[in-house]
Amino acid sequence: MVDGGMGPNPVWQAEALSEVMALAAGMRVLDMGCGTALSSIFLAKEFGVEVWATDLWVKPDENLRRVEEAGVAGRVHPISAEAHALPFAEGFFDALVSIGAYHYFGTDDLYLGYYSRFVKRGGQIGIVQPGLTEECDPPPHLTPYWKWDFCAWHSAAWWRRHWEKTGLVDVEVADQLPEGWRDWLQWNEACDYDAGTPGQEEARMLHTDAGRVLGLARVVARRKEA
Repeated sequence: MVDGGMGPNPVWQAEALSEVMALAAGMRVLDMGCGTALSSIFLAKEFGVEVWATDLWVKPDENLRRVEEAGVAGRVHPISAEAHALPFAEGFFDALVSIGAYHYFGTDDLYLGYYSRFVKRGGQIGIVQPGLTEECDPPPHLTPYWKWDFCAWHSAAWWRRHWEKTGLVDVEVADQLPEGWRDWLQWNEACDYDAGTPGQEEARMLHTDAGRVLGLARVVARRKEA
C-alpha cells in the first residue's frame, strides 16, 4: 500500500465512496485516474465488479503486475489513456469512479458532458478527493504551504453546482468525509515514516489546518435517463 501511494489512501477513499454507491458483482466500472490501481483492486475484490483501471501517469504493465499479484487478473484491466481521449464505447460502463484524481481534469465546465457519456443512462458517477470545507482564498495559516495547483481543490457544494448546472445528472450525495482530514494526515504520516522522512511539508500543512479548510470531498451523481 505504501509503495503504491500517490496521495490520500486510495483504498480508504474507495471504501468511503462505495458506502454511497450501488456497486454489485458483475458490474463494469471505470476507475478514472486510478494511479497504481490499488482502488481498482479493492473494488474488484470487495464487490466482484470488473474494473478498467485507467491512468495516464502509471504504465499499464506496472499496474498489471500489481493486479496479478493481487489475484484479480481478468477482473481488473489496466489501461493507459488521457482523460479527454478515453478509448471506450459510450454507455459501456455501469458506474464511473475517480479516487483522488478527478480535480486534475474535471473542473472544466464541459468535461462532465464528455465523461458522462461512458456510463449507462441511470448509472452512477462518483468521486472522492482532496477538497475544501468551503470556497475561499488561501487562508493566512496555509499561505506557507499553498501551491498554485491547489486552485483545483473545491468544496463538495462547489462540485454539486458544477455538475448540476449541466442538467445531465442528478446529484445524490455531495459531502465532506467526516474527519477525512485525519485519514489524509494519518496515511501521509505513515508514508513519510516508512520512507524515513517524518514531518514532511504536507503533513505539517494538515496539522496546521486541523480540518478548518482542508478535507476529503465526496460526490455521487446519476446520469439522467433521458
